This record gives sequence, structure tokens and C-alpha cells, in this order.
Amino acid sequence: MTEVAEKESTELVAVPSKETALEVFKAEQGLDPYLQTIRQELDSFLAEPPSLDTATGRKAYASMAHKIARSKTAIDNIGKELVADLKQLPKTIDAERKRWRDQLDAWRDEARGPLNEWEAAEEARKARHQEGIELMQRMPISIDESCSAVVMRMQIAELEETAVDASWEEYEAEAHRVKAASLATLKANLDRRQNYEAEQAELESLRQEVAAREQREREERIAREASERAQQEAARAAQAEREAAARREQEARNEAARKDREYHEGIAKAKREAEEAAQRIQAEHDRKEQARIAEQKRQEQERADQQRREQEEVARRQADKEHRGRINRAALQAMIDGGMPEDCAKQAITLIAKGQIPSVSINY
Repeated sequence: MTEVAEKESTELVAVPSKETALEVFKAEQGLDPYLQTIRQELDSFLAEPPSLDTATGRKAYASMAHKIARSKTAIDNIGKELVADLKQLPKTIDAERKRWRDQLDAWRDEARGPLNEWEAAEEARKARHQEGIELMQRMPISIDESCSAVVMRMQIAELEETAVDASWEEYEAEAHRVKAASLATLKANLDRRQNYEAEQAELESLRQEVAAREQREREERIAREASERAQQEAARAAQAEREAAARREQEARNEAARKDREYHEGIAKAKREAEEAAQRIQAEHDRKEQARIAEQKRQEQERADQQRREQEEVARRQADKEHRGRINRAALQAMIDGGMPEDCAKQAITLIAKGQIPSVSINY
């Protein structure tokens, strides 16, 4: 058995010849010597298990499981031939074949168990790092340019405090790159927002200056006109000095009342003009604010629609991948049940799925 195992690296036992196989299968527990040989090989392998930290070690686990599967298929095929040739012994042979397959399947799973656990832990570790990288990638998306500069600075500070070191393992370089790219995007958005806020503050200051200047000019014009009118009236009063004292006094009182009335009317007119100017400025500001809000809502709707389409596409691809996987696994099991070796069945499924077998396809 040892010489055969060395010649056939994928099997652990020597396959009995067709002449001696009948006696092996006819005998009660006739395959026990072969099972014991494989069990001894498996126990020897597990006594000093290879390290899962190296590719060679992980390959050794897969190789042992593959050898057990090859041994199962080889002797099972001998049994199939005997069943075909000796119809009078099908029940005995089929029962022994099933016991053989079940035992070696269990041992195969036992041999591969540590590798399966290592692969699951490895996938979880990679997923954890990838989730951290995706979180940094999403940071610039969660903050748009309508947010205040204060909020943007807080987001930048949070990202800068995110540590990227050796704990990221082989993802460290990608994490550095994603962090730098996200920071660059956030800082560019912050620069634009700060410029916008500075421009708005400057515009507001200019509006206030214009309103104050217009108010001063109106008041000065009213005062100047009142002064000119007073001078004119004084001139007319001087010319009327020759008139009777009573008339002069009455006219003076009338003139004083008129001046007072005109002065207050001028003040009221100036106030109305100031209020009208303020209303025009406010109306213009409201129009621009409504336009800005409408544009912001439109952009938010576009982003929401885009995100929804991306999520639907990811879900569709995942469902298609799972659907193809189920069909491929069903086809693989059917080939194995039909007598094809597992590794050959896997290779056949792979070639058919890739379209490399002419006139043969899998109906998904």
C-alpha cells in the first residue's frame, strides 16, 4: 500500500484489483482495512497539523482532504463495476459503498475543518478593514456644500483623528490613500464654503452701507431744501417790512405754520422712501433664497435617486450571483452522483460556465 500511495499522490490506499475486489466487498466490514489505513494517515496528519498562517500549511489541509476524496472515489468506482457485473450482490455492495462514502465524507470534513475556520476568520478580518475604508470614502458624500463651515471643520477633525497604522495590515496603504483623498475633498469643500460665507458677509455689509448712505442723503436733501425755502421766505419777509405790522405778523405766523407742516411732510416722505427701499431689498433677498432652496432640493433629490439606483444594481448583481451559485452547485452534485470524480466535476462546471465547451451551456 505504501508504494502505491507514493506513486499515486492523490490516494491514500492501493485500489484492489477487480479479481480480489469481490471478496473485499462480500466480506462483512471488508473495507475496514482500507478505512484503518486512511484513518492512520489522517491521525498522523492531525497529530502534527501544519500551520494555517502559511500558504503551504493551508495547502496541506486541502491536499489531505482531496486525497481522502480521491480514495473514496477510486474504491467506490470498483464497487460500481462489481455491481454492474454481479447483479446478485447489489444490496451488500451498495450498503458497503454507502458506509464507505459516508465515513470518508466525515473524515474529509474533519480534515478540512481547521482550514474552513481559518478561511472564515480571514474573510471577517478583511471585511472589517474594507468597512473602515468604505466609511472614510463616504465621509465627503455625507457633507455637502450647503453645510456650514463649522460642520465641515468638525468632519475634517474627525477624519484626521482616524488612526491609520499597522493595525490595518495589508490594507494600510489603501487606507492611507482613501483617508488622504477624503480629506482633500472635505478641505476643498471647506475652502469653497468659507469663501461663500465671506462673500455673503461682505454683500450684507455693502447693503447696509448703501441703505445708510441713501438715508443720510435723503435727510440732507430735505434739510437743505427746508433751509433754502426759509431763506427765500426771509427775503420775501424783508421785502414786506413796509407792509403793515399786523399783516406782517399774521403772515409770519402763517409762514411758520407752513414751514412746520412742510418739514413734517418731508420727514414722512423720507420715511416712506426708506421703507420702500428696504422692502425692495428684502424682496430681492427672498427671491434669491427661494431659488437657492429649490436648487438644493433638486440636488438632494438627484443624489437620492442615484443612491437608490446604485443600491438596486448591487442587489440585482448579488441575487444573480447567488442564483448562478445554486444552479452550479446543483449541477456539480448531479455530476458527482452520476459517478464523476469531484475534481473533474468542478472543472467541467467551471469550463461550461465560462462558455469554453462548444454546444454545452448551463440554463440559469
